[in-house]
Amino acid sequence: MTAIDRAVDEQFGRMVEVRRHMHAHPDVSGQEQATTQYLLPLFQGMSVRDGPQSRGLIVESAQQASPRIALRADIDALRLQDEKSVAYRSCVPGVTHACGHDGHTATVLGAVLALLSIEDQLPWPVTWRAIFQPSEETNEGALEMVDAGAVNDIAALLSLHMDPSRPAGTIGVRDGAFTADCDEVHIRIEGRGGHASRPHESLDPIATAAQLINAIYVLVPRAIDSHDPVVMTFGHISGGDHYNVIPDHVDMRGTLRTFGGDIRGQAIEHIERLARATADASGTSIDVMICNGPPSVQNDAQLTALIQQCATDLLGKDHVQWIERPSMGGEDFANYLPHVRGAMFRLGCAPPQGAAAPLHSSRFDIDEKALAVGAKTLARAVVQWSQPNS
Repeated sequence: MTAIDRAVDEQFGRMVEVRRHMHAHPDVSGQEQATTQYLLPLFQGMSVRDGPQSRGLIVESAQQASPRIALRADIDALRLQDEKSVAYRSCVPGVTHACGHDGHTATVLGAVLALLSIEDQLPWPVTWRAIFQPSEETNEGALEMVDAGAVNDIAALLSLHMDPSRPAGTIGVRDGAFTADCDEVHIRIEGRGGHASRPHESLDPIATAAQLINAIYVLVPRAIDSHDPVVMTFGHISGGDHYNVIPDHVDMRGTLRTFGGDIRGQAIEHIERLARATADASGTSIDVMICNGPPSVQNDAQLTALIQQCATDLLGKDHVQWIERPSMGGEDFANYLPHVRGAMFRLGCAPPQGAAAPLHSSRFDIDEKALAVGAKTLARAVVQWSQPNS
């Protein structure tokens, strides 16, 4: 595999360049046309198809034999202000790659360019596909790419996610449940507005929202078996325009994260029960809407073992860590898995010393040495998976 590693190292400068360009010029979910057009020339001479509305790319090797293995990256950014002081800081106000999608893209790019550059040196035919999908953050991109044929005629799918809790030069693997089911929770509280000095003449939706949030945070986990994790977080609250006016309504949005099945149903039922009780107590009207997000990523055991072995050969056993518990994060990689078996791993991206900013932080950044580790692991896995009669 030394030829693969050398080929990735030769592509490292381009990988860094692409990652930093994407970081400086991010596109939010649903608006990834500029990023797509930037990536397109990098695959000149290859078989390339646009994704939906010219967002995202499906790239294939010239080798057309089957079976085919695919690598998936995501290209969208978050609505979040970049607070870092770096040369590649986001040039788009209020938008940044705070989840590492720029790094995911650069890593998959490096893997496929390396495979292409040593195609005539590989020990057997290797057929791959690279999926650069839009709209991961909104749980729409994978579904759109499935509809566009991205998983047609592939037998396995691999992906990775940046992990700032692990140092660059390490990876984390786990089979079975890898991430949580993630549902969006939308709540509207309808009250009656009025003057801030006379709340008794109003039905205050802000006071009601405060009570409901507190009740959900305290009582939903206490209604579920403590062995079963449940995480409910509100990330958006809006209501009112003036400091001295009680508004007519408040809107709240958040996420409910469970591991599905009965636990999910119990949590939703309890949220709805608390909403009804709070509405009765406050005199307001409360509407709860649950929008299905991505299901749990369920990693295929054989593909996870493949990643683990390839990473161990590359990094050494001590640098490949078993993940004891699944993440409560959501990941729309799960939307591919009803169609093809797949596996995702965590790619350490923190500097060797010092703490790293967490995912979805305004100061999130990566140690770019991780890009080469991810690309080598993916490229090695593609070659090993393609071994005849394996």
